[in-house]
Amino acid sequence: MAKLKYNRRGRLLFTREMKREYTILAPMMAPIHFRLMINVLRNCGYHFELLDTSSPNIVQEGLKYVHNDACYPALLVIGQFIDALHSGKYDLNKTALVITQTGGGCRASNYIHLLRKALKRAGLQQVPVLSLNLSFLEHNPGFHITLPMIRKCVAALVYGDALMLLRNQTEAYEVHKGESDRLVKKWTGILTGQFNQGKGLSLKQQDRNLRRIVRDFAAVEIERRQKVKVGVVGEIYIKYAPLGNNHLEDFLRTQDCEVNVPGLMNFALFKVDNRLDDIRLYGGNPLKYFFVNLLMRYLLRMQETLIAAIRTEPRFHPPTAYPHLKGLVKNVIGYGDKMGEGWLLTAEMLELTEAGYENIVCVQPFGCLPNHISGKGMIHRVKAADRRSNIVPIDYDPSATKVNQENRIKLMLAVARENLERSQAQKQGKVS
Repeated sequence: MAKLKYNRRGRLLFTREMKREYTILAPMMAPIHFRLMINVLRNCGYHFELLDTSSPNIVQEGLKYVHNDACYPALLVIGQFIDALHSGKYDLNKTALVITQTGGGCRASNYIHLLRKALKRAGLQQVPVLSLNLSFLEHNPGFHITLPMIRKCVAALVYGDALMLLRNQTEAYEVHKGESDRLVKKWTGILTGQFNQGKGLSLKQQDRNLRRIVRDFAAVEIERRQKVKVGVVGEIYIKYAPLGNNHLEDFLRTQDCEVNVPGLMNFALFKVDNRLDDIRLYGGNPLKYFFVNLLMRYLLRMQETLIAAIRTEPRFHPPTAYPHLKGLVKNVIGYGDKMGEGWLLTAEMLELTEAGYENIVCVQPFGCLPNHISGKGMIHRVKAADRRSNIVPIDYDPSATKVNQENRIKLMLAVARENLERSQAQKQGKVS
């Protein structure tokens, strides 16, 4: 067992010895993206394991060790960690936890402190917690974020967006059920193998891989028919995590819908763009501005490569380019609204409506102020900008029942089906 070491402030450190011996547990959010990223981190010499548990006990563990005023994602993530540690599956003296930390104004920046407090209350204070961040918020001798690691994780974002988009646009119409999921699994393996060899990372290699991925999905036999198209927006964890949104995507598929969940690339660009704005407005190190701007331009080129690859097959609808997405909210919401998902949330509702996914589920944890302002609070502005918008806001909380959430979504879908039937009738000349 590695000797426990603490920094001057009494924080338990993750040491070099722990890197060799410890299993590091990570919470699940976006399944396709996170599986690629976990494989990247494993390749860097760490023993990572992604938690995909979803038992009711997770909520109970969260409520037991986290104050119920904390936001729902914190309760779920911490509950999932403690549930895993209490499962008997892991050696508690050789297990660590990892959690992201942005350092921004969202309550998510405090998850790590809530987690350590919860571990202490549960008698698990010997379990170290790693902060995964790019802001140099915490240092651990046994865990280092390197440039090759960042490059692979950013590439995983692009590939994850492509696989999620193509899977959603194919799965709804596939003749042989499960074929899209098999392609996701196949390409996750191929890309992981390439990452392990330092391949698939350059823009040229990404372009080649993405075009091959698009061709594979285009070869899936489909039966094209009219379906209600539904977009999902909201707080990032609830938006992507099946545990957080009560398996919303699966529910929408049972309702015979095509689902569109905007990818993570625009969120990454949004966060980098905010850093540039902060330096422009409030001053900062010119060298830092140079490198952040360099990253912004690189991410934009990666997104352009992704969009160009998707456009090689007319049957697929590509993601919206960040500059156009940002332009959609001009005169609708201010660019200074950037806590949490900020103006990006409003932009994604406009983006989905423009792309034909005007039926939208806007998800947020109950009491999440940024999302209630830029999500639920902007619905009337979105509808004023585009009358086709059919949006239902859904709150997620330990006290919110799944039946009530699904019934509200069904009401939105009833309106969506009426609109779809009316639109089809107008095209056929049956309605003036």
